[in-house]
Amino acid sequence: MSTLEPLGTAIEQGDRAEAEQLTEQAIEAGTDPQQVLDALVGAMDEVGRRFQENEIFVPEMLIASRAMKQCLSRLEPLLVERGITPAFTAIIGTVQGDLHDIGKNLVAMMWRGANFNVVDLGTNVAPDQFVSAAREHNANVVGLSALLTTTMPAMKQTVEALKADSNCNACVVVGGAPVTEAFARDIGADGFAPDAGAAVQLVRKLVEAA
Repeated sequence: MSTLEPLGTAIEQGDRAEAEQLTEQAIEAGTDPQQVLDALVGAMDEVGRRFQENEIFVPEMLIASRAMKQCLSRLEPLLVERGITPAFTAIIGTVQGDLHDIGKNLVAMMWRGANFNVVDLGTNVAPDQFVSAAREHNANVVGLSALLTTTMPAMKQTVEALKADSNCNACVVVGGAPVTEAFARDIGADGFAPDAGAAVQLVRKLVEAA
């Protein structure tokens, strides 16, 4: 039996040791790195779906994401050697004045699991830092996170700064506990995601439409 189906199952179950072993076996067997990557991405898609359906919760998603990250770190040199790189780049960060990062980190991991190149700026990120990073990395997507209602104005300022920069063509998406779809529309964001699984679907839709 191919190791790829069990590999996907190991990722979904968050069994890091098993996932790493199966990834190594696939590599040693000469399996195309792209096929291994596709298996990993497919597994994380299933994790995102199960999270949205409330079949699993944040701890299970984090464990699966960490298993995926370990496998990807082993696979990345082979992908680079073959010239296989993520087609899209996403910048992510928590807006200025806000130091919360659990939700942001989860979205970043899920985006990586969806084969996006993710540049994580961390927390308390000023609008000009988002703009500079979007320019530097020629980003396709910029994700803004906020947990405090008091930092939501900073989210608005950041969206405005990104939209005002003629050298930035990235789609801007927002999320966080106090953020709503109506707020996202009001501040001119291109999209809103209520959770990490939805954030993957959202950015895929936006980059494909761009």
